[in-house]
Amino acid sequence: MSDTITFQEEIIRSGAVRKLLAIARIVIGLFFLWPFLDKLLGLGFATPVGKGWFAGAAPAQGFISRIENPLGAVLKPIFGNPFGDFLFMFGLLGIGVAMIFGAGLRIAAWGGTILVALMWLSELPFAQTAMVNGQLVRGATNPFLDDHWLEALILLLCAYGLAGDIWGVGKMWARITNGNKWLR
Repeated sequence: MSDTITFQEEIIRSGAVRKLLAIARIVIGLFFLWPFLDKLLGLGFATPVGKGWFAGAAPAQGFISRIENPLGAVLKPIFGNPFGDFLFMFGLLGIGVAMIFGAGLRIAAWGGTILVALMWLSELPFAQTAMVNGQLVRGATNPFLDDHWLEALILLLCAYGLAGDIWGVGKMWARITNGNKWLR
C-alpha cells in the first residue's frame, strides 16, 4: 500500500462491512441510473411510454412545475428550462455511473446530496393527507424526514467509506488520481 493513497481496508477492517458498502454503492447507483434511463427513453414507469427526452419531452419540468412552496420561485427560473433538464439528466447519469463503477464517488456523493436536498426542500411542507382520484390518501409519516435523507447518507457513506475499492474500480482510480480525495 502506498504512503499517499488510503485504501478501504485501512479504514474499514470488517470484510462484511466492506461488502455491504459495495452492495449499497451499486444499489444507490442503480437507484439514480434508472430514472435517467426512464426519463431518457420513456420506458413507462415514472415517464409515460414514448414521452422521454429523446422524444422531445422535458425530463425535469414535471417535477419543477409542481413546486408550490416559496423555493419554487427560486428553482423554476433556474431549472425550468432546457439547461435545467440537461443538468438534471447529467446529474442522474453521472451519479449513477460513478456509484456503479466506484470511481469519482466523493463528487458524485456531494452532487447527489445537493440534488436530493433540493428535491426535499421543494417538497416542503409535506402533505399529511391529500385527495387522489377522490380518495383520501395519507401522505408523509414524518414532518421532516423522508427517503431523501437516506439517499444522501448512503451516497456519503459510500464515498467516505471508499466503497469503490470492492467490486469496483476504486483502487485503480485511486492510483490514476494519485489518491486525490476529491477525485476519488
